[in-house]
Amino acid sequence: MTRAATATEQGCTFCAIAAHEAEASTVHEDETVVAFMDLHPVTPGHLLVVPRHHAVGLEDLDETTGGHVWAVAHDLARTLRRSTFRPEGINFFLCDGEVAFQTVFHLHLHVLPRYTGDGWSVENLPGTLDRDRRLLDSDAHEIKAAAARLTGD
Repeated sequence: MTRAATATEQGCTFCAIAAHEAEASTVHEDETVVAFMDLHPVTPGHLLVVPRHHAVGLEDLDETTGGHVWAVAHDLARTLRRSTFRPEGINFFLCDGEVAFQTVFHLHLHVLPRYTGDGWSVENLPGTLDRDRRLLDSDAHEIKAAAARLTGD
């Protein structure tokens, strides 16, 4: 009889962490998610909130799990503000897909404590688009139509 491959053997670092097969500095865990210190933090206190069940991106995440990921991240942001880290702000950052800078293909929500002069900035990312109101209205219509197709309305 062949045994099932472990999360570590399957090659997903975050699955291995969730299964306690790889090291992590864990700050929260429950049946649905695990939250731990980012191994390569942008700032001190940088956390990742990861679903236990493997989900590459948002498309693979059910609504209940997604809501729980957000709720845990929200609680951890409040916790960070009350910790000795004393951040001046918090960013949540999620990369969904390689073109969106995702490098670990197991969904994870970054909780980034922010400090004046910490050197990390979304201003370093490519600029914004100027969109005419008619184009914005057309874009909104397309998104509403896609949502209706998904829900069958």
